[in-house]
Amino acid sequence: MTDAAPPAENPNGAAPQEGQPQQGQPAGPGFRILAQYVKDLSFENPRAPESLRIDGKPGIDLGVEMAAQGRPDGLFELELKLSVKAAHENQPVFHVELVYGGLFQLANVQERDIEPLLLIECPRYLFPYAREVISRATADGGFYPPFMLDPIDFAAIYVARQQQIAQQPAETGQA
Repeated sequence: MTDAAPPAENPNGAAPQEGQPQQGQPAGPGFRILAQYVKDLSFENPRAPESLRIDGKPGIDLGVEMAAQGRPDGLFELELKLSVKAAHENQPVFHVELVYGGLFQLANVQERDIEPLLLIECPRYLFPYAREVISRATADGGFYPPFMLDPIDFAAIYVARQQQIAQQPAETGQA
C-alpha cells in the first residue's frame, strides 16, 4: 500500500499521460522531436592511404550552419549543417559534410521565442547524434582515433548572428 493518491482522470476516463498538464494547470512551452535523420552526408579521403599515416594532428576548419523553417502541417524542420576540413602541411587529410535534420513540434511557445528555440535548443538536441555520424565516418575512413567534434555553443552562435544582423546598415532605396 502506498500513500500516493491515484492519478486524476481526464474527461474521457483515462489517466493523464506523463508530461501532460492536469486539469486546471496551464501547459508550459515545450517541443517534441518527432524525427531526426541524415539528410546529406559526404566524406572525402583524397590522399588515402598516405593521409592515414601523418605525424601530428591536422589543422581543422569547422563550419556550422543552421536553417529552420515552418511547414504547412504546423511542424518545424531544422537542418544542422556541419563541415569539417582537416589538413596537414597544406595537404587535405579528410573532408566531411553533414546535413542532419530534425522535425519538431512546438507547443505553447510565444512567437518571439520560436526563433531562439529553433536555433539554440533544437540543435543542442541534434548535435550529439550528428557528432556520432561524423565520428563514425572518419573511423570508417581509416582514421584512428576517429575525429570527435568539440561541443558547440549554439546560444553564442545565435547571439553573434543577431549582433551581425543588427550592425548591418539598413538598405537604402534605389537611385
